[in-house]
Amino acid sequence: MALSIEPTGQTCGALVRGIDLSEPLSGDALAELRQAWLTHQVIGLPDQQLTPDTLTRFATRLGPNGDDPYLAGLPSNPRVVEVRREPDETTALFAESWHSDWSFLRTPPSATLLYGVEIPPVGGDTMFANLQAACEALSAAQREALSSLNAVHSARNGYSLSGRYSKDDQTRSMKIKSDNSALATRSHPLIRTHPETGKQVLFISPAYTIGIEGMSDEEGGELLRELFAFIERPEFVYQHKWAPKMLTIWDNRSLNHRATGGYEGHRRLLQRVTVGEPTAHA
Repeated sequence: MALSIEPTGQTCGALVRGIDLSEPLSGDALAELRQAWLTHQVIGLPDQQLTPDTLTRFATRLGPNGDDPYLAGLPSNPRVVEVRREPDETTALFAESWHSDWSFLRTPPSATLLYGVEIPPVGGDTMFANLQAACEALSAAQREALSSLNAVHSARNGYSLSGRYSKDDQTRSMKIKSDNSALATRSHPLIRTHPETGKQVLFISPAYTIGIEGMSDEEGGELLRELFAFIERPEFVYQHKWAPKMLTIWDNRSLNHRATGGYEGHRRLLQRVTVGEPTAHA
C-alpha cells in the first residue's frame, strides 16, 4: 500500500501515514519513505508503537550510527538518548537555539529521529527553518559572494565547561556531558550542496556557527547576524506540533531546528537517535 503523505502547506514538513515502523520494512516501502523525507525535509509519523530497540532497528535502515558527542544514551541501548524535562525543572531549555545537529563534526549527521513518549498537552513545539528555501531566496549575486566562504562551527557555546549547559549538569534530568573538547572548531562551506538532492543550502546556525574563515570577528559576526536574521524569517519557518507516539524525522543537511517551552508543570520525554551520513554520500 502506498503511503499517505499530507504536506503541511508551509515551507517544509509533511505527515506520513500508512506504515508501521515496529515491523521490518520492505525495500520498496523504505525507498518511498526516504523519498518523502528528502522531499519534505521533516516528516511526522503519528501513532507509532516503538521501543528503543525497534527505533534503532529502523534508524539503521536509514543510515549508519551517528555520533552524539555530548549526550548520554540509555544504559540498555546507548544509541538512544532521552530528551527529558520534568514538570518542576528550571534548568536552561535544551536545544532552544537554532541549530543543525552536530554541524561542528567533520561529517555532520544526515538525520535525527525523535519519538514522542510523553507529550505535554500544551507547548513543546519544534520549530524548523528551511535553509534550502532560504538559499534559493538569495539573489544570484548574493549566492555567488557567499559560495566562496567557509563558516566556522564549534560546540563551545553549549557544551564546553563554561558553556550553556555546564552549570546545571548535576541538576538536569537529561544527561548532558560537558567537556572542553567542545572548544574545537570545524569549517564547512557556508553554502553546501546537499549530498542526496543536489540542492544548495545555507549551512549555518546561531548555536554552532561562530565565525567566517578569513574574516575578522567583527566582519564575520556582522555577516552572520544578517544571515541568521534572514533564515529566521517567517516564510522559511515551520512550527511542528507533537502528539504522543509520533516519530519525527528531519534532515540536518537542509534544516535548522530549535525547541520551544511553554509546558511548565508537565513532563516531556522523547527518545532520540542520530543517523550518520551514508558512506556513499559522505
